[in-house]
Amino acid sequence: MKAIHLFSVLMFFITGIISPLRSYSQDTESMLCVGNYQTEKQAKKQLKEFKKSYPTLDKWKEKAAIIRQGILDGAELSAFPEKCPLNPIFTGQRVYDGYSVENVAFESLPGVFVTGSLYRPTGDYTSFAGILSPHGHWSDPKTGGRFSEDVQKRCASFARMGAVVFAYDMVGYGEMKDYGWIHKYPKTLKLQLWNSIRALDFLESLEGVDSDRLAVTGASGGATQAFLLTAIDDRIAVSVPVVQVSAHFFGGCVCESGMPIHKSNHHETNNVEIAALAAPRPMLLVSDGKDWTKNTPDVEYLHIKDIYTMFGKPENVENAHFIAEGHGYEYSKRQAVYPFLAKHLNLNLQVIKNENGYFNEDNIVIEPYEQLIIFDKDHPLPEYALKMNDDIVWK
Repeated sequence: MKAIHLFSVLMFFITGIISPLRSYSQDTESMLCVGNYQTEKQAKKQLKEFKKSYPTLDKWKEKAAIIRQGILDGAELSAFPEKCPLNPIFTGQRVYDGYSVENVAFESLPGVFVTGSLYRPTGDYTSFAGILSPHGHWSDPKTGGRFSEDVQKRCASFARMGAVVFAYDMVGYGEMKDYGWIHKYPKTLKLQLWNSIRALDFLESLEGVDSDRLAVTGASGGATQAFLLTAIDDRIAVSVPVVQVSAHFFGGCVCESGMPIHKSNHHETNNVEIAALAAPRPMLLVSDGKDWTKNTPDVEYLHIKDIYTMFGKPENVENAHFIAEGHGYEYSKRQAVYPFLAKHLNLNLQVIKNENGYFNEDNIVIEPYEQLIIFDKDHPLPEYALKMNDDIVWK
């Protein structure tokens, strides 16, 4: 992840979470678990106490239901709004070596447009897996997010392997930022989670996509989106959250911890338990030695594997740990993800494998921002489109 620096991310978290929360009531704010909410020692103790509360699978299922409802209540999505027509817009298909790319937009709510890039296989496939690719926080809006080299390479590779892949912009990122949408907003988490649900609707609606082979993967804030969506939507069959699942770090941005999804008057949880809601569906935790996932092999992974063991499926959860690396979704981490997704989504791994056994990302075209945006002078944003977070009507 070349375009991002951990310092920039942390500064974004610090500045992005404090100001918007001033509009919350004191009671609500007291329930927020933000950033490094607890120490590593406190986190380990908390996990031990959590584990004692579900000695059996039935007890875990009871806790899982409480956690899931806590996410929905905290995000103000306990009752879903009416799903409007997606009204998808497609422009500018480009065909490359083994895959194609299109610019896409759809409506998650009336007048609320989600923009993204759609990657499709060009090989001989009768049906396709579907993969969502949410992104994390980036300092440069034109070289980060879905426009980054890392995202484009993994999406193109997934497509070559036989998946239809949708990389979509976070709220207030990408081209919609230019139309007035902002990310640092008190209820960004709510809209972002809803956008992910609708992105899955969009992916599932595409011709040839197998609704039994749907997955999600993202890094950092994109991983938060991945495990939150997996927690509340059983359509996700496989998940790969990268460099984010931590017992002591809760995410430092409003889109991750700006609404009370971790704690209420009747429950408390952390991102480890939220990620564990994937069980027994296959999940790969990718971690590294230089951020808040440094303890994953000995703390987070072991706790989650115990839950998978309760289901009789310990083999369905794996951890790929890169002790010498830092925060990102670099080539080495993608090398761990490709075979995992191929195994569990029935993808063709051989098409990207070279003679040395490594996975080949050659001949993937890294497209510039200007080529990936959907709305321009030839394809203007519809006049009825909303252009401010405050204009959203949740019916």
